[in-house]
Amino acid sequence: MLDAIDLRILAELQADCSLSNVELAKRVHLTPSPCLARVKALERQGIITAYVALVDSRAIGLDLNVFISISLTSQSKSALADFEQRIAQQEEVMECYLMTGDSDYLIRVAVPNIQALERFIQDQLTSIPGIEKIRSSFALKQVSYKTALPLARGQA
Repeated sequence: MLDAIDLRILAELQADCSLSNVELAKRVHLTPSPCLARVKALERQGIITAYVALVDSRAIGLDLNVFISISLTSQSKSALADFEQRIAQQEEVMECYLMTGDSDYLIRVAVPNIQALERFIQDQLTSIPGIEKIRSSFALKQVSYKTALPLARGQA
C-alpha cells in the first residue's frame, strides 16, 4: 500500500522525471537517502516502470493521429496473441487496446500524413493474418492529453 509520501514522490516524478534526488527529496520533505530508497522500492515493485521524455509529435512531423478499430476473423487465444505480438512491432502504433463491443482492438497510430497512413495500412496492417475489418477515425484536434495518472483516485 502506498502512503502519502510515496504518492507525493510519484506526483513529483510524473510532473518532472528529470528531478535530481536532492531536489525530489526537498519537494517531498525527506532527506536524500530515504527519498532514494523509496524511489528504488517503487521501481522494484513495478510501480515506476520507466522514465521518459515526452516529445511534441507535431514538432517532429507526426501531424496525423489516427484511431483504428480492428476486427479479427477469430478471437481464439492464439489469434489474439499473434495479433498482439505483430502489432507491438509496428513503430507507428502508439497504443493498442483489446476492446469489448463491435471491434476487437483499438490502436492509435502517429504518422506524418495521409500517404504514410495508407502505406501503414496497406503494407503493415493488412499483412497481419486474421484481420477481418479495419475502420479508421482521424483526430481533428487534441482537446486533452495527460500522462500523469490520478494518484488519489487509485487509493480509494
